[in-house]
Amino acid sequence: MTGKIAVVGSNMVDLISYVVRMPGKGETIEAPAFEMGCGGKGANQAVAAAKLGANVMMVTKVGDDIFGDNTILNFQKFGIDTRHVEKLPGTSSGVAPIFVEPSGENSILIIKGANGHLLPADIDRAAEDLKTCDLIIMQLEIPLETVYHTIDFGHRHGIETLLNPAPAAPDLDPERIADVTFLVPNETELALLSGLPVGNPEQAETAARSLLAKGIRTVIVTLGAKGALLVTATATEKIAPIPVVAKDTTGAGDAFIGAFACSYVQDHDLMAALTIAARYAADSITKPGTQKSYANAQEFAAFRAGTTLDP
Repeated sequence: MTGKIAVVGSNMVDLISYVVRMPGKGETIEAPAFEMGCGGKGANQAVAAAKLGANVMMVTKVGDDIFGDNTILNFQKFGIDTRHVEKLPGTSSGVAPIFVEPSGENSILIIKGANGHLLPADIDRAAEDLKTCDLIIMQLEIPLETVYHTIDFGHRHGIETLLNPAPAAPDLDPERIADVTFLVPNETELALLSGLPVGNPEQAETAARSLLAKGIRTVIVTLGAKGALLVTATATEKIAPIPVVAKDTTGAGDAFIGAFACSYVQDHDLMAALTIAARYAADSITKPGTQKSYANAQEFAAFRAGTTLDP
């Protein structure tokens, strides 16, 4: 396995409630099941890439509560470099209550906790190790100034960067992220960033091209059950969806990004990496949970062998 990935991003403790339906305002209903696990968009993306065999370094912060040590141990269990995971005294870890409906669709709240204290100075402290990486991944569960600073860092040092603009942030400045190599929004995030409707793939392409006009080089739109869309100045490519029976869509976008990163840093074959990412995300939603639903390399190979879309 060649190539090294850094994830500058969040970690969360997932508190997952499986519900029959979401309660109305002022209503209390019984939920049939509950699970707790390690999550957060940054951590999920790092774990997905690491489970597939990538060399991954995490830059993040955890709280000094009962969740902090467990989060660090979870990273280490998957072989993720934790030299730049800092525990903050007097601060809570990030928490994400997640509500999963019978259809597999989910609703998520996030409390950033220590993630909100990951600052540009932390990127500077990790600079020498970041310079050894081939790709730096970010999300928006950390301060925007840290995201902007990291993109600038990658641009200055010739390191490719990927921004997953999630959760959607209305104050994200397109001009400040123009130097990112890959922008990877879902439909909701693309609509917010572009101010345009994204009701079908054609509208998604138009919205993505409006971001290209603002200086962004490559937009990859994840479309859920409709696959994904790659939009550059010279081409538009559709990545076909993989038909599966969804049990839990939580973390599917993170699975997509982690698998894409792992494949891309090996040989920089963009379309091959996107095809792998779509299949990996599809596999993840056939199982409950976030990180525990992510296949390792052997399990993913077995999934691909069982699909009609792969030889």
